[in-house]
Amino acid sequence: MNIAVSASALEANRIPQGVPGPTKPSAPAHILRDDAEALRVAHALAEEFRAGAAERDRTGRRPLPELDAFSQSGLWSINVPKAHGGPGLSYRTLARAIAIISAADPSIGQIAQNHLGIVAAIDTVSDEDQKRLLFGLVLAGTRFGNAFSESGTKRAADFNTHFVDHDDHVTVHGRKFYATGALLAHLVPIVAVDGEGRPWYAIAERNAPGLTVIDDWSSFGQRTTASGTVILDGVRVEKSHLVPAWKGYERPSADGAIFQIIQAAVDAGIAHEALAETIAFVRTKSRPWIDSGLDRASDDPHTIRLVGDLTIRLHAAEALLDRAGLALDAAVAAPDADSVAAAQLAVAEAKVLTTEVALGATNTLFELAGTRSTLAEHNLDRHWRNARTHTLHDPVRWKYAIVGNHALNGVKPPFHAWS
Repeated sequence: MNIAVSASALEANRIPQGVPGPTKPSAPAHILRDDAEALRVAHALAEEFRAGAAERDRTGRRPLPELDAFSQSGLWSINVPKAHGGPGLSYRTLARAIAIISAADPSIGQIAQNHLGIVAAIDTVSDEDQKRLLFGLVLAGTRFGNAFSESGTKRAADFNTHFVDHDDHVTVHGRKFYATGALLAHLVPIVAVDGEGRPWYAIAERNAPGLTVIDDWSSFGQRTTASGTVILDGVRVEKSHLVPAWKGYERPSADGAIFQIIQAAVDAGIAHEALAETIAFVRTKSRPWIDSGLDRASDDPHTIRLVGDLTIRLHAAEALLDRAGLALDAAVAAPDADSVAAAQLAVAEAKVLTTEVALGATNTLFELAGTRSTLAEHNLDRHWRNARTHTLHDPVRWKYAIVGNHALNGVKPPFHAWS
């Protein structure tokens, strides 16, 4: 029996106990024609998602209608190769699209991250038959969730979840946390190790017997990412859906950097929206300080300087994100030790700046907008909560170390799924 269990016992506006995963789409998803269309679609969706973002954050309503629109729009197949019927668009465009969506609602932007990363991994490690099968599902509108990370292990790369081989299928056993998107997915890729300790993606049906999603994500930020605990009690996965993740790190590939650039894009989106909200609030609601002698808060020279500083930092972060996308495209086209390292370094630099400007913009919002901006009716604190939560995924102190060690000593970045 597949159960999504609410952590707060049928709390209003939450997914209730006993409800299975979402219905699969009845029609194939749209296939994007080019990069320009992808960005137009992202902007159109962002306008829709922005309207209810504060309410979803406040109530915890899961964004199922929004995800249906998002995954049917063509953006969830953006990196399916042209050889398999997809648009095969650039990672530069993919990062821009995620930033646009994340400005409207970073929870929705983050839900797509693991799906897009899995699509990239399949392209790297799967044989042609498996690519044909799985990419076909993606083009049909199927959403991949995520059951990767585990709590309680010594390191993020340590996994207790394992599978048992039964010739034509495997059964998966274990427990996962931080399972972003699993609650509202159609298929759930599970990181599980074989008898040799090698990680695989075991892609299970969301409603498979033995797969239980517990709706217990209680973070103060990124509240509607449909994250939580996944319990795996002998979940059957056909061999056709068993993807050899470990092969992606046998030789140089951009897989880790692809996961990372999407994280950076989410943070860039948060920063963009926080700065826009700051400007709008200062222009329309804030009062000038009594010592300024001014009639409008927006004429305060100290406010003007800080907004200028944040604008420059945001543009710098977006430029590095763009540069990282170009480096990724080069590494995907011709992966070798040098091109992959260049992509990793470019993404690390983007991750540093997008993290810093997201935290800076969401904090400065209140300083410039004033006490009134903290009122619950505005829910502007969601930007800071989202930034503070999401930027914890990959510590930027290690990104500084990666970039510095390469610049000083010529040492290439470590090669794993978080780099």
